[in-house]
Amino acid sequence: MLLRGQNSSARYLLRRSQSLSRQSSHALTRLYHVTAAERAGQKECDIVIVGGGPAGLAFASALTANKALHGSVEVTLVEGGDLSKVHDWDMPPHAFSNRVVSLTNASLDFLDQIDAWQYVDAARTCPVEDMQVWDGISGSRIDFNAVSLGVGRGPGSTQMARLTETLNLQRGLLRHLSQQPNVTLLDNTKVENIFNDDIPGGGWPMVQLSTGGVLRARLLVGADGINSPVRTYSKIDTYGWDYPTRAIVATLLHPPRTFSPNTTAYQRFLPTGPIAFLPLSPTSSSLVWSTTPALATVLTKADPAILASMINAAFRLPELSVRYLHTRLLEHPSLSPDDLRAEIAFREQAHAIAPYSAHASANVNPDDVNVGIPDQGIDAVPPLVARIQPGTIASFPLRYRHAEAYIGTRTALIGDAAHIVHPLAGQGLNLGLGDAASLARCVGNAVMHGSDIGSHTTLAPYARERYFENHKMMSAVDKLHKLYASTAPPVVSARSIGLEVLNELEALKAGIVGAAGGESNPRSSPSSLWGTVTSGVETLVDGARFAKVVGSGLKSIAGGVLQQVARAAGTGPGEDRRG
Repeated sequence: MLLRGQNSSARYLLRRSQSLSRQSSHALTRLYHVTAAERAGQKECDIVIVGGGPAGLAFASALTANKALHGSVEVTLVEGGDLSKVHDWDMPPHAFSNRVVSLTNASLDFLDQIDAWQYVDAARTCPVEDMQVWDGISGSRIDFNAVSLGVGRGPGSTQMARLTETLNLQRGLLRHLSQQPNVTLLDNTKVENIFNDDIPGGGWPMVQLSTGGVLRARLLVGADGINSPVRTYSKIDTYGWDYPTRAIVATLLHPPRTFSPNTTAYQRFLPTGPIAFLPLSPTSSSLVWSTTPALATVLTKADPAILASMINAAFRLPELSVRYLHTRLLEHPSLSPDDLRAEIAFREQAHAIAPYSAHASANVNPDDVNVGIPDQGIDAVPPLVARIQPGTIASFPLRYRHAEAYIGTRTALIGDAAHIVHPLAGQGLNLGLGDAASLARCVGNAVMHGSDIGSHTTLAPYARERYFENHKMMSAVDKLHKLYASTAPPVVSARSIGLEVLNELEALKAGIVGAAGGESNPRSSPSSLWGTVTSGVETLVDGARFAKVVGSGLKSIAGGVLQQVARAAGTGPGEDRRG
């Protein structure tokens, strides 16, 4: 029996040798090089993801949720930072980090589908049930209310979006991935270089790591930010520009609202940039304030009480006085908190603002504002900021960048590696989640049909689906920024009339919210909270669609307004300005 077994093995080896000899020299060369690579400490991978931010982690999670990929696709994620710090991140219940994300219902559906949302701490999330957005000069306002518009995540739900800290989402995704056996996380590992393999007809990306190893990727995915090494390797250029503004972020502390919950997001468009107040808990909210670099420097370096007073004034005083306070601070950066409050009190008196009205802030104790009968219009402005959470004040530059393409030779870009947009719409992460969902579907389809997951045929549907969708939203955000940066009276008049007309059309507003991801729809691409506003701008610019909605009675009026709005935005319908 032993001899028979030995003879059988010998015959198998002989047939195997003859079979190999009949293969082409290309196949023999490829076999030799793979073996040599393995001896040199190189590893062949199905998918390599560079970047451990939310977009990269969401893409890895989406791959693990696809049953067609179980046991057939191995995923390796490379991150230069220490992911254990994110995995073990923890904060006291009443303290919040200063970077937050607004997740629309469509985004939440995606995270539910990939089984990742259950790992996110729900106690550190807050629903957005109402949005108040208004022109800083004219006061024209639009109100998106989930109840009146009939949007939500299923029966009984009244949320358009949900706010949470970026770290809370990132930690949840990491905890989900830690349960997945076919995902390898390489943190504290930087990408030193990316180059092509030397196998004839191969062309696979080779990722050289700071640890000395090399990964040979069938598909290389760049989720590695604005300075993406994967995009550089793919020879994909970007176009865009830097905005002459910086964003200030901070965690705001305020008393609870007695007569209504803290579930309203506020945004006022000032000529220097929009200021947004985003709810996190009954007594905490997040600030995102886009303003000039000079003012951002003064506000971030000044006493936190200065920033708190300026936030309260920015949501309440007429634009003329807000502009004066900006000039005052720039000329006297060492102005004391008491002197600033006295200046604000004088401006409030000059504008005949009653001392204890909803629009007063200088001499009002925030802890007393919810006592007694609420002032008329109290829901039109956010709660008064009492303090800034220590250590949360920061600022960063604002940019617009869009990659010329999303795919290369066995490479794909997602998230910030593919697009950077102004934060006035909170678009970045939600668009990145849309990228992750789309690319994961393409990979899953390729595996089910026995196709090469890194081929152009596999990746092309992802590029077709996401590029136009992202560009459309990015263009709308940019137009919105340009539109509200103008103080010219004709421009202010045109945009104000357009906003007021839009605010009267509940059906149109409901359609905007749904199109921007506010309705629960598994097939819709995740968008952003402020995407509702940017979709509104696109609707206003598109006169034909708008006229069909408002009917023939408003057609002539709306057409004139829309043309003015389009001209004010700096581009006409369908035009694209590249910087």
